Amino acid sequence: MQIYNIHEAKTNLSKLIEKTSKGEEVIIAKAGKPVAKLSSYKEKLKPRKLGLWKGKVFIPDNFDEEDEEINKLFYEGDIFPK
Repeated sequence: MQIYNIHEAKTNLSKLIEKTSKGEEVIIAKAGKPVAKLSSYKEKLKPRKLGLWKGKVFIPDNFDEEDEEINKLFYEGDIFPK
């Protein structure tokens, strides 16, 4: 952790921000006494709410059954005429 006086911090703010983005903490001091700490910002993620689509999506019971017509399209001959 490094200590910078206010004048140095104002002059080198972009460099100090780069240091904090790499995980370092920077102390800013006034007349040699620490007054502020610069650290990287970590956004708090909101927990995901489960079940938002419940009752809005319908999947039929035969969803995963094979369909001959679709199988022919994918597995037999050319789909696009020449």
